[in-house]
Amino acid sequence: MSISWVTVPTPLPSGPVRLAVTDQGVAAVSYHGDAVAGLPAGLPECADEQRVALVRSRVDEYFAGNRRDLELPLDWRFATGPHRLVLETLKREVPFGKTVTYGELAARSGAFEELDEGDWAAARTVGKMMGANPLCLLVPCHRVVASDGIGGFGGGQVGVEVKRWLLTLEGVLPPTLDWSGPT
Repeated sequence: MSISWVTVPTPLPSGPVRLAVTDQGVAAVSYHGDAVAGLPAGLPECADEQRVALVRSRVDEYFAGNRRDLELPLDWRFATGPHRLVLETLKREVPFGKTVTYGELAARSGAFEELDEGDWAAARTVGKMMGANPLCLLVPCHRVVASDGIGGFGGGQVGVEVKRWLLTLEGVLPPTLDWSGPT
């Protein structure tokens, strides 16, 4: 199992994104250069020029506002059980430009059948799952919001600004005067 990084510059407040790629697809994404659970430290940059070119072009097109779905193959090895079920539901049911609350995603996924949509425990669990999403950006956890606002995002205040930036790019939020994205 060979895993390597593809680093792509972005206009995000957090800087470049790093995508961990395998022969099967993208296995993980990091916004802040943060460690990803399950990935060993010190992975090399990807030497497969075709794979690098594909990943970079799709990510560049998305951030330029020319692509709504990255359409990259996914390697789900770091998401299993109910976590994977919730992430697959998010990927399948919440398209570009739409959002879902933590509680709604919990209900849609069926991972919490014994709890109802309004149950705070299911919503909180989905929030934790989004925070541990190994495939952020490709499985768009930025589209999962709180019932009373934008909600959180990994990385503290910079993370919330990344979420705000992505939701603005997708037309969910109106651009502010300092918007640095495509028009």
